[in-house]
Parts: sequence; C-alpha cells; structure tokens
Amino acid sequence: MMQRDRASASLGMEVVTDEPGHAVVRMPVRDDMLNGFDIIHGGLVFALADTAFAIACNEDENVTVAAGADITFLKSTTTGAVLTATATRRALSGRTGLYDVTVVDDAGDAVAEFRGRSVTTRRTAPA
Repeated sequence: MMQRDRASASLGMEVVTDEPGHAVVRMPVRDDMLNGFDIIHGGLVFALADTAFAIACNEDENVTVAAGADITFLKSTTTGAVLTATATRRALSGRTGLYDVTVVDDAGDAVAEFRGRSVTTRRTAPA
C-alpha cells in the first residue's frame, strides 16, 4: 500500500515499523507545512496519524479503510521538528477494528491522540 501512497510520500513520511496491528511512521515538519500562526497545520498531523492507522490495519490482501476517526491536538510544533505516529490495534471483531495512534515530537511529548475505526472491505489490494 505505501509503495503507491503518493500523498504520504509527498509529505516526507517514513515507515519505521510495519507489523500486523502496529505501525510507526515518522514525518519531518517543513516550512511549507505551517499554517498562518507558524505552527504545523492540524490536517497534516491528522494525515500522519491516519497513515500510521492505515498501515496498522492493512495486514493482509483485503483492503481495510477508515470508517471514522477522531483527533485531539495537545501540543503545537513548528519547522524542524520530527513527528512520530505510533498506531496500535485495540480491538478487532469481524470486519471492524479500533486503533489508537499517538503522535509525539522529538522530545517525546504528545502532540496528538487519534482514534480510528476501520472496516475491512471485500476488495483486494492492487498488485
């Protein structure tokens, strides 16, 4: 999936860990990612967490997508920071799953907490 993910690649995301139910993704904060207050745009923090979530819940040939997600922003960051998102599966029942993602900065301080709900489709991933 990540080999075809042009959006995550364009944001400079790097996959550190890719395991069933668990993923770690890192992203450096660039100047072009800042909003009008010179802090990272919340949508980009969400994108990082969402990418880690997607990796954690796509563990076989079946396509798993988000059914919904919520995020709580806890700390702002700016250019030069490196954010790390760690996704962990909390529950899996049939075709639905629940995942928590913590985004931290270089100091290990929590930047955001994300909870994603997944649904596994009957589609298979393209080769």
